[in-house]
Amino acid sequence: MASCLQVEGLTKSFGDLLLFKDISFGISEGQRIGLIAKNGSGKTTLLNILSGKESYDSGNITFRRDLRVAYLEQDPNFPDHLTVLEACFHHGNEITELISRYEKLLISEALEGLDEVLHQMDSLKAWDYEQRVKQILSQLKITDLDQKVGTLSGGQLKRVALANVLITEPDLIILDEPTNHLDLDMTEWLEGHLSRSRLSLLMVTHDRYFLDRVCSEIIEIDQQQIFQYKGNYSYFLEKREQRVSAQSAESDRANNLLRKELEWMRRQPQARATKAKSRIDAFYDLEKKAKQGPQQGEVRLEMKGSYIGNKIFEMSHVNKRFGDLKILEDFSYTFARYDKMGIVGNNGTGKSTFIKMLMGEVSFDSGEIEVGETVNFGYYSQDGLEFDQQMKVIDVVQDVAEVIDLGNGNRLTASQFLQHFLFAPEKQHSFVYKLSGGERRRLYLCTVLMRNPNFLVLDEPTNDLDIMTLNILEEYLQGFKGCVIVVSHDRYFMDKVVGHLLAFRGNGDIKDFPGNYTLYRAWKDEQDREQKRQEQALSAKAPEHKTVQTVEKPVEKRKPSFKEKREFEMLDVEIPALEQRKSALEAELSTGRLSNDELISKSAEISRLIKEIDEKTLRWMELSEGM
Repeated sequence: MASCLQVEGLTKSFGDLLLFKDISFGISEGQRIGLIAKNGSGKTTLLNILSGKESYDSGNITFRRDLRVAYLEQDPNFPDHLTVLEACFHHGNEITELISRYEKLLISEALEGLDEVLHQMDSLKAWDYEQRVKQILSQLKITDLDQKVGTLSGGQLKRVALANVLITEPDLIILDEPTNHLDLDMTEWLEGHLSRSRLSLLMVTHDRYFLDRVCSEIIEIDQQQIFQYKGNYSYFLEKREQRVSAQSAESDRANNLLRKELEWMRRQPQARATKAKSRIDAFYDLEKKAKQGPQQGEVRLEMKGSYIGNKIFEMSHVNKRFGDLKILEDFSYTFARYDKMGIVGNNGTGKSTFIKMLMGEVSFDSGEIEVGETVNFGYYSQDGLEFDQQMKVIDVVQDVAEVIDLGNGNRLTASQFLQHFLFAPEKQHSFVYKLSGGERRRLYLCTVLMRNPNFLVLDEPTNDLDIMTLNILEEYLQGFKGCVIVVSHDRYFMDKVVGHLLAFRGNGDIKDFPGNYTLYRAWKDEQDREQKRQEQALSAKAPEHKTVQTVEKPVEKRKPSFKEKREFEMLDVEIPALEQRKSALEAELSTGRLSNDELISKSAEISRLIKEIDEKTLRWMELSEGM
């Protein structure tokens, strides 16, 4: 396979923080690579370097000469005043720049260079660009192309950015958390789209089902190095465990040897010049190897959880709507002890509004909500927590509690608690403003869990968290002695944590389903197939010999395509230019100073011009009817 990208000896640091050193890897045609690392290890920085948005300390990055690359940022942004359609032309790429050049030539009425631009437009299929934009946006369920970007939700904005990436038909796509803010239907659509395509892919994602089904190779950044695994996420888990186990065994052996060597080093007189230099060098090698043991911090975290009584939470005949948008209609539910409930549904169906009603942040129209006296909420919201940027990480946690009670007489200091969530001691004494987005979300999660709640409400907790942190959170929730409500688009996370679902299907329709997400999806697919069978059966039983009077619908005026609009604009420039050339030739013919050959040549040219002007004028009239 031909190479698309080659990275050699790449090193990047921010001050004293070394992200990775002397790493090398390549991407070939059709290769789909998932990039995994804990938050703060440099995943997004590496993607920004490859896309040219970030500098690096040393190394070489080589792209294939004719390679078309598209990059989806983790948090895309566009000017608020743009419409959705304008946003798809906003970020410069080869095609949009070509279209811009073409339009400038039309405006200036300059014909020089036009032939070359027209040839490039044909070669890159730029005439159909607007149609492709609309088609992709339709598949991504963006229908209001005139809506202002500033009014879009996070999920809608992510879909517009995805359209920007997909419509250019790149050879290599770089994706940073592509499923963040996408609902489950859109995640599954993107999963299928990427799986069917032949493009090359480098992607950072915490969605493990997505990673497993789309990527065929995993690259892990660990301890400033990279480790490559030639398989999907399931294969990575198996091989990484073998690597970590081997590293642990080697580290244990090194520590045992180190203790013996340390005793030997201490026994030797400092002035003895004859001490075996090779053995001293070996000691320092062992010391280095012992310190390179696994630093994942993957330990089981069991919290006490405060006592929760029999009466937990009751909703009776609750109604809520925003104008014509119905969120809840006569909804009733009683939470049981240790209930672990997941909430799923497309964006805009009211999931977050439902959570905010439970937490008292949004009022309901009618009905009743009763909360038990012993309930102690722990609320993790999508909006997150605003930290003082100048505070140190350890100070943020100590402001909540100096010591965390785990129950059974076990206690953790704030520093020990942070280590459970992969904050190394040096990171704990770093300032908040130096943390990555994922590390801030992880810190926010710590401040929620350390308060020992007995009713956890988690609204999109998986966004921006690395897979290592998700593993810790999943294990914590599985053993949590209390109630849990989780709103998430992460199918893997939901399958591991929740026992039943509330599926928000829009317009106040909520399905209470006893099972995890995979079971719900299988049930929903079967329901959809059954509905389709019934519709086909009804269609087949349509009565015969019955005359049905049909009323013809008025033919809607077809909107001109992008190509037709540009052709019409071009004719507006070309026809006057041809007329001007014809007038100039007629003036030359009337001078009487032309030779016979010149008379014949220019007369023939006038005949060709008249024919071309007639053809273009007729085409201009045809197009003008649709404008």
